[in-house]
Amino acid sequence: QVQLVESGGGLVQAGGSLRLSCAASGRTFSSYAMGWFRQAPGKEREFVATILYTSSNTYYADSVKGRFTISRDNAKNTVYLQMNSLKPEDTAVYYCAASRFNDAPRGWNEYDYWGQGTQVTVSS
Repeated sequence: QVQLVESGGGLVQAGGSLRLSCAASGRTFSSYAMGWFRQAPGKEREFVATILYTSSNTYYADSVKGRFTISRDNAKNTVYLQMNSLKPEDTAVYYCAASRFNDAPRGWNEYDYWGQGTQVTVSS
């Protein structure tokens, strides 16, 4: 079992930055690929970014590529999402998730454990 707790969400103006954190506890953190998803009101949950067991392999949705950076610190059991140049369309609840599949999982059903989510609101 893996427990995930997100933090760092909030209200920011367009063009601003936020850094989300996801602290993991339970089974070996470094054995899981970690991902971020988001869900806006009335929309399906969508893939944002994933980072594999080793921090050198990262993948992003086209909508955030060049603006968001995912990273992990296996010593601290924490994964981060640095979000720059935020846009109003980035407004959503952001979820951290852990996957036992180390092949760049992008589907929500490829993830085994989920956090409770943190709200990010970008004002125009």
